[in-house]
Amino acid sequence: MKTVRRFEGPTDPPVRLDLWLRQVLPELSRSRLQEGIEAGEIRVGGHTVKASYRLRPGDEVTADLAPPAAVELGREAIALDILHEDNDLVVVNKPAGMVVHPGAGVACGTLVNALLHRYGSLSPLGAPVRPGIVHRLDKGTSGVIVVARTEVAHRSLAAQFERREVQKDYLAIVWGCIRPRGVLDAAVGRHPRKRKTMTVLRGGRGRMAVTSWERLGSAERASLVQLHPHTGRTHQLRVHLAYLGYPIVGDPEYGARAAQGHRQGLEPGHLAREATRPMLHAHRITFLHPARRAFVTFKAPVPDDFRRVLGALGLTLPA
Repeated sequence: MKTVRRFEGPTDPPVRLDLWLRQVLPELSRSRLQEGIEAGEIRVGGHTVKASYRLRPGDEVTADLAPPAAVELGREAIALDILHEDNDLVVVNKPAGMVVHPGAGVACGTLVNALLHRYGSLSPLGAPVRPGIVHRLDKGTSGVIVVARTEVAHRSLAAQFERREVQKDYLAIVWGCIRPRGVLDAAVGRHPRKRKTMTVLRGGRGRMAVTSWERLGSAERASLVQLHPHTGRTHQLRVHLAYLGYPIVGDPEYGARAAQGHRQGLEPGHLAREATRPMLHAHRITFLHPARRAFVTFKAPVPDDFRRVLGALGLTLPA
């Protein structure tokens, strides 16, 4: 049975319909909201509109959507490296290889399964298989991730991410000697032929994506960089670095061909044993704590495999 929800549009300044809906209906995924707009299940003033429609003061938005199907998520006793926990949120150092939440082809062994076992429940906002999840890391990416335990915390954190007020810093090992510092502003979207991967798109296509970087060290054929994503697009850092010609070491999907020349002469077996995933680590996150109303910063220690690849390539972490 479908339900009808009505909202009064924002006052000032005008915002896009799809962006506003993500704030007022965080329990629905971005793709579900997009489907609802395209199917006419979400209307403004009784009329079908595009996702890019700019809401005006007094606009009435009607969402006639079927409620999400109930999903039974398993609870698994999986060891976690907890960096911080309180009544509002939990900060975890996610290991490389762990998926954040269940999805297509993945029903167990995820961070959500482990957190549900530890805490019993998480914020109910988000899609049914993503309780508490306000941002994600790729399976192969290690490092710091924050998860909401309450609805209040979830809404606060989601709004901060939406306004780009959360600061995230990553460490990456890339092939080649990248420039000391720079900023790349290049839209990212679904690859037109390889639908499971992303790519840089031109001509007004794709979604705005901005990444800044600073080189922390370089060797003969590789560099250690600190990355700051100003936006949060899928695979953004991996795509941007490959586009620049400095693909991440160990990344099997982006820039493998560009990395071939840099790999020549290295001991292939040794490096292959260590670089079994993209050498990308979410090192630090800073945000406004929903309850304390003060900014907090959490750092995830650099994992051993990352350190070993640094050593194999003649690189070291700065003191």
